[in-house]
Amino acid sequence: MATYTTEIASDKLVSDNPIHQRLLKAYIAAKPWISGKLLEIGCGEGRGVDTLLPLAESYIGIDKIGEVIQDLKNRFPGVDFRQAVIPPFKDFADESFDTIVSFQVIEHIQDDRLFLEEIYRMLRPGGKAIISTPNNTHTLSRNPWHVREYVPQELIDLSAGIFDKVEAKGIGGNEKVWDYHEANRKSVQKIMRFDVLDLQHRLPAWILRMPYEILNRMNRNKLHQQQGESVVQISHEDYPLVDDPSEGLDLFYILWKK
Repeated sequence: MATYTTEIASDKLVSDNPIHQRLLKAYIAAKPWISGKLLEIGCGEGRGVDTLLPLAESYIGIDKIGEVIQDLKNRFPGVDFRQAVIPPFKDFADESFDTIVSFQVIEHIQDDRLFLEEIYRMLRPGGKAIISTPNNTHTLSRNPWHVREYVPQELIDLSAGIFDKVEAKGIGGNEKVWDYHEANRKSVQKIMRFDVLDLQHRLPAWILRMPYEILNRMNRNKLHQQQGESVVQISHEDYPLVDDPSEGLDLFYILWKK
């Protein structure tokens, strides 16, 4: 696609690199748990397809954006990509998959409980789902593209009411990553000081999306100008998988079905 929102984060825009690498790390961190018949919910532009395909017996990727799906079909001929608006997952029967991955999706879903219940339904006994989502503890401002964000215990409690076992981990960062995050925090604070009426939390999300996109893109470009090569040099290796989800920029949970 030629145009990238800051919500998508492109691997083709240098200023997006820290976010792209952070999102890519979820796929790499998930590799030990990938097996059998695999479903990816919210495959987007295919950031992790090359990582997942060799590890699975079969792979199906779904996303709500038709243009993205068509592009993926062109790039990966023979791979099963489908357009779908979920939940529910009407095209898939009970116990259809050994593994389900869904990265940076649940925060967009209005009925998050139904979303997880449907994932549980589609898993075979012994199957597992791996999900990631922003850790709201470290969120710098309201993201109007998100229905909600979670602190670690909120998502543990929600998941534990549905799945038989929850392994709660996080996608953390090394010193290089946290330096970037701190610079980002200071930059965002400078922008948000003008929001004296706290409009970011009072206005409907649809009104905020356009100014959010403009300001977020300007901020990422500014950080790239200020930090130069350090932005380019951040890689997925700078985002370790951590056992304490509170230390993660993103929550990374493995959800098991007995």
